[in-house]
Amino acid sequence: QVQLVESGGGLVQPGGSLRLSCAASRSIFSIYAAGWYRQAPGKQRELVAAITKGGNTNYADSVKGRFTISRTNALDTVYLQMNSLKPEDTAVYYCNANWVVAGRDYWGQGTQVTVSS
Repeated sequence: QVQLVESGGGLVQPGGSLRLSCAASRSIFSIYAAGWYRQAPGKQRELVAAITKGGNTNYADSVKGRFTISRTNALDTVYLQMNSLKPEDTAVYYCNANWVVAGRDYWGQGTQVTVSS
């Protein structure tokens, strides 16, 4: 079993920045891929950014050039650096760790990000 704990959400003005953290209970990210998802009220959960176990990254078109996903060398924490935030980025952000071959998939509890003046 793996626990994921997100932190770093909050209220920020448009154009501001936040960094979200996802701390895993073990150093899993050499085996697990990681992703940040978000869900706004009345909308489906969507993938924002992902990083493979090999370190390759991909982003939703809506956040390319503004958000950066990364992980620690200890492979136990994943970050989402969010710059130039927009009101439409407002959502609950969730961290995900998955090991497809083993059928393992874990979610954090979510952290609220609100972009508003």
